[in-house]
Amino acid sequence: MLDLVLFAVFPYVAVILAVLVGISRYYSDRFSYSSQSSQFLENRLLFWGSVPWHYTILVILLAHLIAFLFPAQWAGLIGEPVRLYVLEVTGLVLALTTVASFALLLYRRLRNVRTLVVTSGMDWVLLAVLFAQVVLGFWVALFYRWGAEWFLHTAAPWLVSLLTLNPQVQFVTALPLVVKLHMLGGFLIIALFPFTRLVHVIAFPITYLWRPYQVVVWNRRPARGQSG
Repeated sequence: MLDLVLFAVFPYVAVILAVLVGISRYYSDRFSYSSQSSQFLENRLLFWGSVPWHYTILVILLAHLIAFLFPAQWAGLIGEPVRLYVLEVTGLVLALTTVASFALLLYRRLRNVRTLVVTSGMDWVLLAVLFAQVVLGFWVALFYRWGAEWFLHTAAPWLVSLLTLNPQVQFVTALPLVVKLHMLGGFLIIALFPFTRLVHVIAFPITYLWRPYQVVVWNRRPARGQSG
């Protein structure tokens, strides 16, 4: 019964919640669709954490998406042992990079009082879930090898069954606990995202193409001996 609730009901609840709350927030508080950048508050650690984090997580998500959308082509790609091994090592390196870069971003946020001010309670919840998710992803890549192959026979058909409104939980219920937690973590992030700053990822700033440029003016006199 618990497996049915977690793997057949919870994914739909998460998606519906994300859509409804996201739409409601957009129309009731559109200006909150922002990442509330803290780049002005501290820039050096932001660069070394944010850049590798964004690139690696995008590559990992893209790999998951390709394997899900094109299972036959993905199976052909990993059919050669050498290619499978290369993908395995690459995935492990990318997973480790996501953990390290995200840990650096958390350290940056915790050590700077000014970044703490702009972080809400729900943002902390999301950060904790995200960090747990990337750690679980690294754990899966390290201890449950050849995920590029068994993904095709477990997670992929389960996700397809969800899309076709015919949940087939038997594809995933026999998996190790860590793997199941990693799968559920993805839907938990979907459920949380409309309540946090992560919602900005769906707000494409296309108006920047025709918006007049902005001039930033510091409302502070420079110290004596410094140029303006």
